[in-house]
Amino acid sequence: MRLLVNLVYDSEYKGYVADVPELPGCMSQGKTIESALKNVKEAISLYIETCR
Repeated sequence: MRLLVNLVYDSEYKGYVADVPELPGCMSQGKTIESALKNVKEAISLYIETCR
């Protein structure tokens, strides 16, 4: 499954926020792009598991 992930730098948090538009409310964050993507992958898995 391929999903679009929007990454936005948050200067207040001093890190990145990752949002998945196709999964309402599914988002995560991380201090680096790599950590934000790793965290949002876990959030996606949990989101899909919860929906089942």
